[in-house]
Amino acid sequence: MELFIDTANLDEIREAASWGIIDGCTTNPSLIAREGRDFAETIYEICEIVQGPVSAEVVAQDSEGMLREAHLLRQIHEHVVIKVPLTPEGLKTCKSLSGDGTPVNVTLCFSLNQALLAAKAGATYISPFVGRLDDIGHDGCELIADIVGCYENYFYDTKVLAASIRHPQHVTQVSRIGAHVSTMPFKVLRQLFNHTLTDKGNAAFLKDWETVGEGVEATAKRFLEKRSS
Repeated sequence: MELFIDTANLDEIREAASWGIIDGCTTNPSLIAREGRDFAETIYEICEIVQGPVSAEVVAQDSEGMLREAHLLRQIHEHVVIKVPLTPEGLKTCKSLSGDGTPVNVTLCFSLNQALLAAKAGATYISPFVGRLDDIGHDGCELIADIVGCYENYFYDTKVLAASIRHPQHVTQVSRIGAHVSTMPFKVLRQLFNHTLTDKGNAAFLKDWETVGEGVEATAKRFLEKRSS
């Protein structure tokens, strides 16, 4: 499963990219606005850091306006993926863009029927919102399972991008179900490292190493110098 970071904060993206485990990034107008930076410059910088798919969302609500915005956004960087809402105008735009080879992420998906329509329109990614469904008493991961199963039945190429990920357990669940991508905030991505046994084991290793009385660097250098002499 590919891991995307869901943010427009450049410091968070740089830190996550330094770990060598993120494959892309998703943004939206709310995330960009929160940073208070220029929209186009932010998208370009994210693309340069991530060097993978970066979803940039249109804000026009009619297909003609979406296509104009998409044309400009695609010129910002080769890694830009056009993000459109799951509306009739959004899917009309998706069909047009996918027809000329432009990657499209269809967002705000909350039902299997919507996901089916997005796949029919040629979406590269479909973004079902797991956490938001959980918030209203539905099972967001069940929707991911339904979409994955539907796409496998009919051989759709659209990738299921699990969005609105709230905690590490969501990541565990969607990975078991077979989501192709999971996008999450920096906080959740960082939490994936955490386990008490890892911390406990690492502390024990360090305590035992103190009895050696010198660092790995020093002993390795001494050995190598002795070997080469």
